[in-house]
Amino acid sequence: MTAATPAYWYWEDINEGLVLEFGPKLVDRDEVIRFATDFDPQPFHLSEEAGKASLFGGLAASGWHTAGMVMRLMCDGFLLKSSSLGSPGLDSLKWLRPVMVGDEIRARMTVLGRRPMKSKPNVGLVQTRWEAVNQRDEVVMTIESWAMFGRKETAAEQA
Repeated sequence: MTAATPAYWYWEDINEGLVLEFGPKLVDRDEVIRFATDFDPQPFHLSEEAGKASLFGGLAASGWHTAGMVMRLMCDGFLLKSSSLGSPGLDSLKWLRPVMVGDEIRARMTVLGRRPMKSKPNVGLVQTRWEAVNQRDEVVMTIESWAMFGRKETAAEQA
């Protein structure tokens, strides 16, 4: 960690304009099929043959699987090292390009804004855009949302 990168992130450490990137994650054939079998059993997610016959031209990961992979990258790289208190929901989720078996995706988080939560002084809100980016630097998915983080000042006051 550098002096500019906290070991543990509180709301005060997360400023507008901050960009963090995590990954890559290789999109594995068996994981794609397992996820699709359990949660999105459309044929083009289940077999190479059906994928080749589809608009994708090959075995494609479910968009929900892509969102899950990005969530894991964000947890491992940032959220589990922060005072994250969850999220009130997503403002938008867009799948822009298919994610294919063999692709490598990275997660990129950009902080769009932040403000204290009026009803809970120990909580700060952070607006982010998450992008899933493949090995060709193509953005394949975007998510915009708000997240809640514990505040450093109130944590120190409670100690």
